[in-house]
Amino acid sequence: MYIIGENIHIISQRVKDALKERNAAFFQELAVQQVEAGAQALDLNLGPRKKDWEEVFPWMVETVEAVVDVPISFDSTNLNGIEAGLKKVTKAQPIINSTSAEPERLEKVPPVAKQYNARLLALTMGKSGIPVGADERVTIAIEQLIPRMLEIDYPITDLIIDPLVLTVSGCQEYCPELIEAIRTLQVVWDPPPQISIGLSNVSNAVPRENRSLINRVYGAMLMGAGLQMMIADPLDEDLKEMIRIVETRDDSTPLGKLYIKLNDRVAAMEEPTVDDVDMTDPEQVAIWKTVQILLNKVIYADSYLQQETTA
Repeated sequence: MYIIGENIHIISQRVKDALKERNAAFFQELAVQQVEAGAQALDLNLGPRKKDWEEVFPWMVETVEAVVDVPISFDSTNLNGIEAGLKKVTKAQPIINSTSAEPERLEKVPPVAKQYNARLLALTMGKSGIPVGADERVTIAIEQLIPRMLEIDYPITDLIIDPLVLTVSGCQEYCPELIEAIRTLQVVWDPPPQISIGLSNVSNAVPRENRSLINRVYGAMLMGAGLQMMIADPLDEDLKEMIRIVETRDDSTPLGKLYIKLNDRVAAMEEPTVDDVDMTDPEQVAIWKTVQILLNKVIYADSYLQQETTA
């Protein structure tokens, strides 16, 4: 699993404060921590930076590249800021996060990616927003995103399609559709584009104590559909352990057996069943309940883990 570290994110108050103070040591420590924990790229979500983008984006590149060699992903709606940052990149091939199928973004962002030899993350979202259905998301990719790349002779091998994770809290009908979108996107084009998702989005607006559980269970299911790249928290040890179990097929523990079974069910286009679960094991029961909300079988509530188990 190729992990793009998500922890430099403007939504964090610590990141906001460090950026305001130009605290290079803070960002360098966080960059090193993520890379040492297994991140293969780093997402820099700096927000639009409308007033100080000319200085902030280059400063962040120089700060981070001073201590790590991995690709930088520029996560912003400010294309001028992204370009200012791209001009300072001296190490690995960068990533622009992101364009969408909205006409203005699709017109302006891909040429910048091509000019600076950057990989480009493209969202399956059009002018009318994010469609629920898998087929509609795939259609945006093959009828709008990929044709635009071909139009400007942008390498499809550098294109990363993001079919969009939305929170299970309020948007749970999107969750099973994403599984099918990931599965389908791998076979609709030759060569297929890479596929990435923002994993932690699935647990936005969820109580903190449940977020890691939801993230890793969904991650196991999405890996079953073929996912090989994600923006995620490389410091989440439970998430990394799930990835290790699935990738090495380590079935030496009951939990490992369940993760592998869950992964294999999705890979075989089968629904997980309660027979896969040891219902006397509270940890496995929590995973099963999480599967049920992610497949939209049980209506999500913050207290879902306390609710009576259903088959």
